[in-house]
Amino acid sequence: MIKFVLMVNRQGQTRLSRYYQPVELSRRAALEADVVRCCLTRKKDQCSFVEYKDFKLVYRQYAALYIVVGVTDTENELSIYELVHNFVEVLDKYFSRVLCFVSQQSELDIMFNLDRVHIILDEMIQNGHIVETNKSRILAPLTALDKMADG
Repeated sequence: MIKFVLMVNRQGQTRLSRYYQPVELSRRAALEADVVRCCLTRKKDQCSFVEYKDFKLVYRQYAALYIVVGVTDTENELSIYELVHNFVEVLDKYFSRVLCFVSQQSELDIMFNLDRVHIILDEMIQNGHIVETNKSRILAPLTALDKMADG
């Protein structure tokens, strides 16, 4: 089961967080800081799966952004690794150029459209379980919203 999803930049600033198991607000900042420190200090040639306390971290770096997923010990790390890549591909399809994450503009696109990013994530994961991976189905609600806004 997925416990949380974080998107952080190289400076360790959390850009997006979604929790699927309750974590007290007072503990979230410390947890995020610790998790981010754990992933950002790893070398590029090290594995993207990390055992952390009583769960595992699966992370991927896309230029300036890291996506970190906390999962239970029973979760398949490779499926989560692929989920992260699929999430980025959906973001890329929606925002056009996010996959490279090369410019600060891409990070700003995400920051100023967090509601859209949350919709994408909610279409993919519900209650800590992967429910959809088809890019067109994931984007269908946003496509409908965009059509209503234009029309």
